[in-house]
Amino acid sequence: MDKKEQEVSLVDGTFTPIQAADIVSSLIEQKINFHKVENLQHWEKNHKNDAKPFIQRVKDLEEAEKEAKSFILDKNIKDKKIKIKGKLRISIED
Repeated sequence: MDKKEQEVSLVDGTFTPIQAADIVSSLIEQKINFHKVENLQHWEKNHKNDAKPFIQRVKDLEEAEKEAKSFILDKNIKDKKIKIKGKLRISIED
């Protein structure tokens, strides 16, 4: 296996503000759910597990989602299109 990095295009297009807000929310919500499940799994293994990092990450993502939606749905750009380009970069660490 020579390849040490992979890129995946998750989103690449132009959307209405409503579509863009839905896309961004969906992506962030998936990540929020991942952290919630991860926290639960850690708790099931060890009830003394420190949940603070998971809780903080969820709060950070919820704030990021709120800010992104506010930006996208700003009344001054409601008649414009929104360009979203998102790539996932995966790399192997030694």
